[in-house]
Amino acid sequence: MTTPAHAAHLAQLNVATLRYPLDDPRVAPFVEMLDPVNVAADDAPGFVWRLVEDGAADATGLRPAGENVIVNLSVWENQEALWDFAYRSGHLEVMRRRREWFARHVEAHLALWWVPAGHLPTVGEALERLADLRAHGPSPHAFTFASSYTAAEAVEAVEAVKAAEGLRAVPPARAADSATA
Repeated sequence: MTTPAHAAHLAQLNVATLRYPLDDPRVAPFVEMLDPVNVAADDAPGFVWRLVEDGAADATGLRPAGENVIVNLSVWENQEALWDFAYRSGHLEVMRRRREWFARHVEAHLALWWVPAGHLPTVGEALERLADLRAHGPSPHAFTFASSYTAAEAVEAVEAVKAAEGLRAVPPARAADSATA
């Protein structure tokens, strides 16, 4: 049985390595854009949720990936909604200027994956997905815009893994018995 597409949402994590501390004047234009971009995200069609630090308006104070690495973790109804926000809104200006504030990444810095509707991913879960993408490349477990998978493909991949694990869970003697029967 597969999960209907509407029962899944798209989670995304992106990480950025700061070239300078957030309170450095060279990063001030980025910091000034945070509130307007976050408000735009919150109001964007298809937006579901974004990670914020307790008592703050954003997650820039959280540093789970390293002292100079900021994280952005959010959930969207579908890939099109996230794409539209990232590349067809005021967020694009931040993307265009990112080299002023962030170091160039030599490995994947964005991971996308499907979650059941209503599930809010943890930072640990998100970092695991990014690590998987970096180690193994795109898959239904973690992918990018350029190499995406549907929610149905992600469900099928999970079911295939469960089925394979179930087969491996059969004791060798029973497996041999069933093979000769």
